Amino acid sequence: MAEVTAAMVKELRERTGLGMMECKKALVAAAGSIDQAIDDLRKSGAAKAAKKAGRVAAEGVIITRASEDGSAAVMVEINSETDFVARDDGFMAFAEQVAEKAFTNRETSVEALMAGDLGTARENLVQKIGENISPRRVAVLDNGHQVASYVHGNNRIGVLVEFSGGDAELGRDLAMHVAASSPMVVGPDDVAAEVLEKEREIYTAQAQESGKPDNIIEKMVEGRVRKFLEEVSLLKQGFVKDPDQKIEALLKSKGATVHSFVRYEVGEGIEKEESDFAAEVMAQVRGG
Repeated sequence: MAEVTAAMVKELRERTGLGMMECKKALVAAAGSIDQAIDDLRKSGAAKAAKKAGRVAAEGVIITRASEDGSAAVMVEINSETDFVARDDGFMAFAEQVAEKAFTNRETSVEALMAGDLGTARENLVQKIGENISPRRVAVLDNGHQVASYVHGNNRIGVLVEFSGGDAELGRDLAMHVAASSPMVVGPDDVAAEVLEKEREIYTAQAQESGKPDNIIEKMVEGRVRKFLEEVSLLKQGFVKDPDQKIEALLKSKGATVHSFVRYEVGEGIEKEESDFAAEVMAQVRGG
């Protein structure tokens, strides 16, 4: 068996991006053959990727792609376990590839996107970086209207807005507003009945604690419901650049209409694991 030298370990690290000890172990197992070590590492990549797939990935990036004429756009969220990895060049390159394929194919299925070469690329990236890398969701707007896109805060918030009338500047302003104000729906009528009923139940319970007559309570509840609808509806919100002007008034002045929007924020809805490192260390000390 050929002796495993520091130079060989260095070369394998450069070619795979893996850690020194893992490279040395692979070279020993491959009897000093760098090419055989690479093959063995690639074969084990799928197993390692699967093992890491159960770990929580709540950091990451939002990437958008749009057509030159502004008639279509896609947005993807790609997650990692840590913010550090989310800034890695290899991770970003992979995220860009996912967005490119989603845009080319107008594909909204993550499973379909990960079939073939991108699935292999993900496994290789997981093996190289040592974290769970997880394409989470994809949005496509391509309905014959104008589409504006906006990404904010180191790719942590992304927005697509589908509109007609107005111009590109208005579209960008609308997308920036959605990023900042996080509306739930376009207009009050778009709020789901079950959401509205839940809010009404909460307001009713709160109002009943006041001890006031039922007819007063009913007015209090309806007033709070109207306020809720205004707060969550894009059209009823004050424009971030001019809070005294409602979005619906802005659109009217431009002869424009908003048809839909999509807002992604990295990690929203994912339960993150909170680590108490001091407690972990203390537990280890006591265990020792």
